[in-house]
Amino acid sequence: MHDEIGYVSATDLAARIRTKQISSAEVTQAILARIEACEPRVNAFVMVDGERAMSTARAADVRVAQGGELPPLLGVPVTIKDLYWTVDQPTRSGSHTAGAFDAPLVGRLKEAGAVVLGKTTTSEFGWKGVSESPLTGITHNPWRYGYNAGASSAGAAAAAAAGYGPLHQGGDGAGSVRMPAHFCGVFGLKTSYGRIAQHPVPTGDYSSGPGPITRTVADAALMLRIMAGPSFLDHTASEAVPQDYPAMLTTSMRGKRIAWSPDLGHARVDPEVAALTKAAAARFTGLGAIVEEVTPDWGRTGPELIRFFWAAHMASTIEKLPQWEAQMDPGLVACAKEGARITVAEYQAARVRKHAYIAAVHRFMEGYDFLLTPAVSVAAFPADRLQPAHWPRHPWDWIMWAEFSYPFNHAGNPASSVPCGFTSDGLPVGLQIVGRRHDDLGVLQASAAFEAIAPWAQHRPKIG
Repeated sequence: MHDEIGYVSATDLAARIRTKQISSAEVTQAILARIEACEPRVNAFVMVDGERAMSTARAADVRVAQGGELPPLLGVPVTIKDLYWTVDQPTRSGSHTAGAFDAPLVGRLKEAGAVVLGKTTTSEFGWKGVSESPLTGITHNPWRYGYNAGASSAGAAAAAAAGYGPLHQGGDGAGSVRMPAHFCGVFGLKTSYGRIAQHPVPTGDYSSGPGPITRTVADAALMLRIMAGPSFLDHTASEAVPQDYPAMLTTSMRGKRIAWSPDLGHARVDPEVAALTKAAAARFTGLGAIVEEVTPDWGRTGPELIRFFWAAHMASTIEKLPQWEAQMDPGLVACAKEGARITVAEYQAARVRKHAYIAAVHRFMEGYDFLLTPAVSVAAFPADRLQPAHWPRHPWDWIMWAEFSYPFNHAGNPASSVPCGFTSDGLPVGLQIVGRRHDDLGVLQASAAFEAIAPWAQHRPKIG
């Protein structure tokens, strides 16, 4: 039973629990059994809080028995990424150096009745796109043991792929929802900046935000409806009231103007990834959309900006180095030391260039409803490497194989990664769908339209 329940959608589980076809305790117990059977082989969790999860599940069943109006996620399991604070579970941020309260999104999930299973793994302070940290070691891709599951939301995506329940919360500062979704063959949505209130507010210059990682678009829409919305604790959050995303998913792509860029004018892409994503983009033509191959003028400006700002923002960890350097990720240390050499004047000058870049992205998007690109340039590779073996070496630059995600962190656009096929070696590949800023609904709709003609949730990795 536990192998099957873990793959049932949140939409279906919520309905079954409300109608007493199954209890939340049965669901939670089955998923905890699935986790126990597959861990620590996958290594998706920093900690599993089984006792608390079962207590919450039993309380949900009492509410169902009492009747009355029930919250939308009552009794449905969820996981929280270990970069987001929880009042009743430690937050370690993938580091030995990290030290309570519930982040707004966590509180909203709990208020909606969700059962929190535990905290999922992340790279140290979310700094890299590889699923390994000094605290927890390698989080293994469920499709290939020892391979990268993506980061920093690696544990969330691995949990989704492994059948550890339907709903997994991730966060994305340069692709860390979309990259693990790509590597693990699941769906991930980076929301428009400010769509989901955050506390503490990130210090990455309005680039990082949370989002859902799920096996279906409908489940992501459901999770977003719960997590979205402003909070007095986040002065950068949008004041927009969340839309009813699940009720509005189905719409026609006929007549939509869609740009397809295989490389943004500069990115290197492995041949199989290029072929699979090109074929996926072409499928929108069959949906009635007008698909045009493009090379954005702003594309080539991105690499210099992301490498500057990634190092600058990681320099905030430099104060930890005298005491903790020997126990920290060597790549993070190298990145932080490079960033610490940046002056305030250099940082401000770079922000001027970045703001011009952001404006160029938004001007471009005014001409299209969506932009399609590969989600990542490569399929999963061994997680003990920072770059694939056939790519150049660098002490900290993993971004060279992830050039498609960060532009939309800079610009704040919503973007998803939808599974679009497998390499000849059996590893998943994702197509990125980018929308205009604040059009999270549009990205969900385009993702759902693609899912309808190329479903992926039936694919499951063999673990063990």
